[in-house]
Amino acid sequence: MQSDKALIIVGDASETLDTLYPYLRLQEDGFQPVVAGPEKRAFQMVLHEVRPGWTITREWEGYIIEADTAFRDVDPADYAGIFFSGGRAPEYIRDDEDLIRITRHFFDTGKPIASVCHGVEIPARAGCVTGRRMSCVRKCRFDLEICGGIFVDAPLVVDGNLVSGRTWHDHGLVMREWMRQLRANRDGARAAA
Repeated sequence: MQSDKALIIVGDASETLDTLYPYLRLQEDGFQPVVAGPEKRAFQMVLHEVRPGWTITREWEGYIIEADTAFRDVDPADYAGIFFSGGRAPEYIRDDEDLIRITRHFFDTGKPIASVCHGVEIPARAGCVTGRRMSCVRKCRFDLEICGGIFVDAPLVVDGNLVSGRTWHDHGLVMREWMRQLRANRDGARAAA
C-alpha cells in the first residue's frame, strides 16, 4: 500500500523556507510530513540570504522545528518520498550512517526525491548522484561534481524521480513537480488496489 507520509530531513541550521514550504505544501495535498533529524528533538533553523552589496550569504536565526523521529528509527519503506532541506545542516548531518541508509533507499526504489540548495550534500555523500543531473546552490557545485553528478544551473531540474533547485527562490517550481510525482504514485497505487 502506498504511504501518505513523506520525510523532510533536517538538522540544526536547516534553512527555514527550505523546510517549512514543503512541510506545509505536503499537507495541502493530503500527505503527512514527517520531520527526521539526527535525534528526536527541537532543531534551530536559519534564514539565509545574500544581502545587497554582499558576496556571501548572511545568516539569521529562523524558527525552531521539532523532529518527529530520529534517523536511526526511520524505516524508509514507510514513506512515499523524501525532501532534503538546505542551509548548513546537510554538511553536518551527511555522514550519519542511518541518513545514508535512508537516502540510498529512495534512490534505489525510485520514489520521489526533492533537494534544494545545500541539500545535495546528503545524496552526494551517500554515493547516489553519479550520472544524475541536479541543480543546487552554486557553492555546492563542487560537492555534486566531485561525487559524479552533473550540475545544471537552473531553477528546476528533473532527472527521473529526482527533482532539484538552487535555493528557496525556486520552491514554486520544485514543489510543483515533486508534489506531482508524489500524487501520481499515490493515485496509481490507489487505482491498482
